[in-house]
Amino acid sequence: MSKTRGFEVVTKFQDQNINLPKRQTKNAAGYDIECAKDTVVPSIWKNGVFNVIKLLLNKKEIQEDNLAKSIKPVLVPTGLKSYMQEDEVLILACRSSNPLKRGLSLPNGIGVIDSDYYNNESNEGEIFVQLINFFPKDVTIKKGERIAQGIFIKYLKTDNDLNDGDDRTGGFGSSGLN
Repeated sequence: MSKTRGFEVVTKFQDQNINLPKRQTKNAAGYDIECAKDTVVPSIWKNGVFNVIKLLLNKKEIQEDNLAKSIKPVLVPTGLKSYMQEDEVLILACRSSNPLKRGLSLPNGIGVIDSDYYNNESNEGEIFVQLINFFPKDVTIKKGERIAQGIFIKYLKTDNDLNDGDDRTGGFGSSGLN
């Protein structure tokens, strides 16, 4: 039987009781994705926002590199990888309760998991969810808590699409900054 699309547990989490994502209701589009291990998402107010205010008020010199590190999103591990058809993508969306109840948001808007991310040589295709915490206190996400939704979607190419076969060689964020 050939596989069409789905989720698998990555090797390093094989014996850690990772649940495969599932839809919670009959007509739900999204598969609920859980956190693979307890993870703290620090408040951006602890360091980042205050550093931005200091920078804006010119009270203290802050190097941009240090500023970026103080507001950096947390990569929350899921322990999962996903396989799909070549013309499909897995979209990671924030759970609707995250911002309202926990102050958590996806800083990249949505996550895009390409079909060639599966089993890449860098990290086996492990899916991470980027999160920032805009509430004033740190948030601890416990293993097994639902943190995002995954939605499989077919995508279309333009008539003049010229990408003729560059292969993915890296993992998370490996296709470049531009």
